[in-house]
Amino acid sequence: MSSSFLHRFILTGGPGSGKSTIIDTIKKRGFWCSKEAGRGVIQDQVNIDGDALPWANQTAFAELMLSWEMRSWHEAEGQTRPCFFDRGVPDVVGYLRLSELTIPKHLENAIERFRYNRTVFIAPPWRDIYVQDTERKQSFDVAVATYHAMVQTYRMYDYQLIELPCVSVEERVDFILSRIVC
Repeated sequence: MSSSFLHRFILTGGPGSGKSTIIDTIKKRGFWCSKEAGRGVIQDQVNIDGDALPWANQTAFAELMLSWEMRSWHEAEGQTRPCFFDRGVPDVVGYLRLSELTIPKHLENAIERFRYNRTVFIAPPWRDIYVQDTERKQSFDVAVATYHAMVQTYRMYDYQLIELPCVSVEERVDFILSRIVC
């Protein structure tokens, strides 16, 4: 594998911690960014009356998220500047662990093959900005539990986590951009 993984930075954390807003702001600054798998899968499944949803078929939901994350990883190929991912392949393991479901061998293989920069940015739970919507149905307590599952998961796969401060979006983006090393 080439060193292209060095340009691939993940932003992870629990739901409602500001990740997608940060990604949107980074994109406006001219960087390549992925769309979050979970929200995209939910929107697509609802649109087609599918059941691969976190409240209907968690295993199928996880498989579609894995496919989405691998596709996003490939879409970043050829980028010479840093790329930012609204979650990554390891997040699927965090989701399965949180749901107390088995981690399939092919997911372990994907984590080994689809590597990102060792530096991963994690947005902590932040009650002041947390809101539920049509795709985000989890309670704030589940958001906190998801955050902890992501911390454990990324550490398990030898990533170095940098926690984002609870400041304005622009300050969070500046914080990230000042800490990326390719």
